[in-house]
Amino acid sequence: MRVVTLGDLLLDVVVRLEAPSASDDDVPAAIAIVPGGQAANVAAWVAWLGENARLIARHTDDAGGRLIAGELGGRGVELAGPLVTGERTGTVVALVAPDGTRTLASDRGASGTLGADDVGAAMLDGADVLHVAGYTLLRAPGAAAALRLAEAARSYGARVTVDLSTAHGIAELGRDEMRTRVAALAPGVVFANEAEAEAFGAPIGDEWVVKRGARGCTVLRGGELVEHAGVEVEGVIDTTGAGDAFAAGYLLERDSLMAVQRGQAAAARCITRAGALP
Repeated sequence: MRVVTLGDLLLDVVVRLEAPSASDDDVPAAIAIVPGGQAANVAAWVAWLGENARLIARHTDDAGGRLIAGELGGRGVELAGPLVTGERTGTVVALVAPDGTRTLASDRGASGTLGADDVGAAMLDGADVLHVAGYTLLRAPGAAAALRLAEAARSYGARVTVDLSTAHGIAELGRDEMRTRVAALAPGVVFANEAEAEAFGAPIGDEWVVKRGARGCTVLRGGELVEHAGVEVEGVIDTTGAGDAFAAGYLLERDSLMAVQRGQAAAARCITRAGALP
């Protein structure tokens, strides 16, 4: 199976504080610098799960861009999309408090200007799934790029899936506009966490999957509840964005129960590691 993801390729800086933050003072922390961006994370987990992965993203030739492109390539992810010069690689800083709560600060850099002219149908050659990160839909050029690829995906017989990505972004754009942009893609599966689902409103798509962390997920198919399952990993708090690992596993199966099980197996591994990659 080949999964093609559309979205951002960013530099993730994960800062795990070992003590509460203190204004104008120093506290010990464990810091990891890894490739990131929701679409990149999903692609990396697809590759780790043994399937073919391709990421479509606008990426740069600066030091950060070369570093993360090399890391993804080493993990088996094929990188597509324009390579640009004279622009900076985007960065996301995840500040993780000792209790596991996260604060994210994002600068999307060159990835944030992806548009319809940056993508083409040939990027979907051999694709079974086109997975769109919702961050891309928050920007009009990105939404146009997603729509162009979604139309091409259907011509290839590939299904289209979407992750809503951010409750704050949905609120800023406006619920109605976000719903319009998602509906235009005619997605087969839509993923959301609980906050995103509340911000977005009524379920949409053939399958509606709400990720609930350690309490599992809820899956609606055709408006009917078909799965509500949980996974517990004793003593471990998800601070890593394991929802991307879950989505990768889920996309590789058609049967809902098998999809949930494969997704939760990937998520369980993710929460034992620093960062959001395998």
